[in-house]
Amino acid sequence: MSRLVVFDCDGTLVDGQAAICETMERAFLVNGLAVPDRHRVRRVVGLSLPFALRELAPDARDDQRNAIVKAYKAGFRDLRLSGALREPLFEGIAQLIEDLDAEGWLLAVATGKSDRGLQACLDTHGIRHRFVSLQTADRHPSKPHPAMLEAALIEAGVVPGEAVMIGDTSFDMEMAAAAGVRAIGVSWGYHEPQELFDAGASAVADTAGQLGAMIREPA
Repeated sequence: MSRLVVFDCDGTLVDGQAAICETMERAFLVNGLAVPDRHRVRRVVGLSLPFALRELAPDARDDQRNAIVKAYKAGFRDLRLSGALREPLFEGIAQLIEDLDAEGWLLAVATGKSDRGLQACLDTHGIRHRFVSLQTADRHPSKPHPAMLEAALIEAGVVPGEAVMIGDTSFDMEMAAAAGVRAIGVSWGYHEPQELFDAGASAVADTAGQLGAMIREPA
């Protein structure tokens, strides 16, 4: 039976779609570059920013992409400091985390967010203390590289067969496969359910209640 549940953040725990798209658009505009379609932006959520920018601005120079990364981070920070940032937990997620924690499961996060962004997000919802490991793009290669997930396993003291990865993108599923960890997708995020199955998901949940039942099933 699994002992560690590792969650992605954006698109899995919280809905930050509007903030992500709007902040990315402003970052492109202030640097004089054409704004990417929102569908393209949503497709790269989960990747670390430098990797995401390679997809969104493949013809831009490195210095231009670096400037967009800086503008995006500054824009997100300004939103947070102003109190205008909205990253609500998806329906049922707060209760699921509380229940899993009470049942003795170890919980972790592996996300393309920064350390500061993740900690602020979890603190806003009062749930940071529930997690034994927080892994971000600040200290690891971008998903689907397994480094973040492998670090979470080490910090939690479990082997891959005792863990499950929860995510909304093919990047999450591929990362789990690379680390030898069971993967469960969620349908309320950024990639379609079939994409999640194709990338290695053992199941895809439509609600937090379904997700809880899938997590508790023997691997």
